[in-house]
Formats: sequence, C-alpha cells, structure tokens
Amino acid sequence: MASLNFELERRKFREYYDKHRTLFEMAKNATVSIIASLFKQSDIGEVTKIEGRVKEKDECIKKFHRKYQSKLESDEQPYQIKDYISDLIGIRIVCLYEDQIEMVSQALQRHFKIIDVTDKITAVESTEDSFGYKGLHMDLALSDELAVLPKYLPYAKLTFEVQIRSLIQDAWSVLDHKIKYKKSIPNDLRRRINVLSALFELADREFKEIRNATTELMQQATVAPIGDLPSEEETATEEVTNDKRINAFNFLRIARHFFRDFEFEDFKVDGFVQDILKLAPDFPKADLHRSLVQNMKTVRDYRTEFLSEDAENSFSPYTLIRHCLYLYDFKTFHRILSRVSRERFEIWLDRAAVQD
Repeated sequence: MASLNFELERRKFREYYDKHRTLFEMAKNATVSIIASLFKQSDIGEVTKIEGRVKEKDECIKKFHRKYQSKLESDEQPYQIKDYISDLIGIRIVCLYEDQIEMVSQALQRHFKIIDVTDKITAVESTEDSFGYKGLHMDLALSDELAVLPKYLPYAKLTFEVQIRSLIQDAWSVLDHKIKYKKSIPNDLRRRINVLSALFELADREFKEIRNATTELMQQATVAPIGDLPSEEETATEEVTNDKRINAFNFLRIARHFFRDFEFEDFKVDGFVQDILKLAPDFPKADLHRSLVQNMKTVRDYRTEFLSEDAENSFSPYTLIRHCLYLYDFKTFHRILSRVSRERFEIWLDRAAVQD
C-alpha cells in the first residue's frame, strides 16, 4: 500500500529488495544471455560488451530521494519507491561505432516490450553549445512470447534499463563520472571539459569514417577486375595517385585474383604485407603482381612435389607468394624464406634445371 511516509516506504523497499535480490541477479543474467543470443543471429556488427548489474539498494533510495520524493510529496501523491526505480536491473551494451546504436535499438524493440526510451544522443546534438554524456537508454520488459516460457516466467513482471553506447561514448561516460563538482566548476575548467567532450565526439565520427573508407577499399579489392599483367592505364593511375607501394588492400586485390577460394584474414594480410615492406620498403604492387605471374607455375610444381612427400606438410597461399617473391628478386627477398625452406627450394630448382 502506497503512502507519503518516506521512512515507512524506505523500510518497505529495503525488505522488498532483500527478499528479491537473488531473483534480480537471475533476471539480469537471463536478460544478458537473451540479448547476447539475439545479437549472434543479427547483422548489427561487433558488440564489444554486454554486461549487467543490479543497482545497490542504497543507490536506489538515493535516486528516488533526488529525483522523485519532493515532487510526489508536494503533490500529495502516495508512492512506493520500487515503482520509480526503472534501472534496478541495468544492462549495458557497448558497440564499436555510433551508427550501430540505432540497429541495436531496433533489434531490442523487435524482441522486447518497450516501456520508455530516453535518447541522450539527440538531446546533446540538438544543442549547439552543449557537450556531455551521449547514449540511448531504453526501459524494457520481456515480450509476451518470452514471459510465458517456464524458464523466464519468474521475471515476467520485472523491468530493466538498457544503456546503449559506442565505445567512445562509454569511455567518455567513465571519465566524465570521475570529474567532481561539475555543477560548481569554474568557467575555465568547464570550457576545457566541453572541449574534451567535443574531441571524444569527433573521435567517434572519425572512427566511423575510417571504418567506412576501409570497407570501401575492401570492396574495391574484391570487386575490381585485374588483368594478367599491370596495364599501362593502371600504371598511369598509380603515378597520378602516388599509390604504387603495396598495402593490405591492393595486396588483397592481387592475391584474390590468384587464390579465389582462399579466405584471407585481415590481421594475417596486414602482418604479411609488413613482412614484405620490411625487406622492400617501397615495393610496388605491380611488382608483386608480376612476381606471381612469372613464377606461379614453377612454385606450384614445387608445391606438388613438396606435399606429395609428406601428407602432414602444408603450403598455404602465403607460402606460395613467399617463394614467388624469392624467385622474383633473390637479393631483396633472401630472408622471405627460412634457411631450411630456402635450401630445400634451391635443391629442387637445381634438380628441375638439370631435368629440363
């Protein structure tokens, strides 16, 4: 029964909290599990964190006192503290990029019951001279479909708050909370905080733009056709764009032409390109292409014999490219192969030359 007696309601809330504390923990864990499973089946991109917490009871009481008590009592409106703590169970979702937040929100709206949404991103961005915490808060409950399942039935009447942030927004939130007495801070310090907040916002945008540019380059590397040898037109374009040197993107374009069924993982490509550039800092992509065209048949013949001698041997496209580079420029790429691999390859080459 609601009342206007704060001491009574505080005691009742403490009893309610202590009685249901284990249930809150179980509900939090179940919700995190549901959301994680949902995201695995979606195309929203990488989510770096899905975590939950149950708000401490004293924090709940402080929040009620700070935000609701005075108005409720001045309006003579009876209350129960538990009805005003929407974030007693809290879930935090951290995405890599800001534009994933809307996709996460839409996924949650399709699978949970929406009680309320607080868009702190729009609130900040709609004010020209205001910076601060940005994120999307959603008060949710289990959908009717989930609530009737036996394993979720105990949590059917519970609500929870989901905070959705980008990685940069999450970092700013953590640091921002460490700044004490923000409301009373001198103007010069307040200005520095705003500048710092703006830099975080700029970083969020730049990471997104870099991702978009990287994705576009990857698509070009996958889709753009490539001939057997670099054309005069391609060479002329390289001179204009000053993009002669090999990098991960033009490496992929060339490598995928020769190895269409091989899955090149980004971190391995990056490392392999750096191995090449350590030996030849200005190695042109045209020379990589030329080295493969000229030496691919020889190295594939060697690979066939190498693999036939031992079924446990492996000879990946990276290994094949290393051997092609070695043949293309022995002096520059002397160390692209290990000593054992180099000696074995040289013995085979000598034998093949004699047979020819």
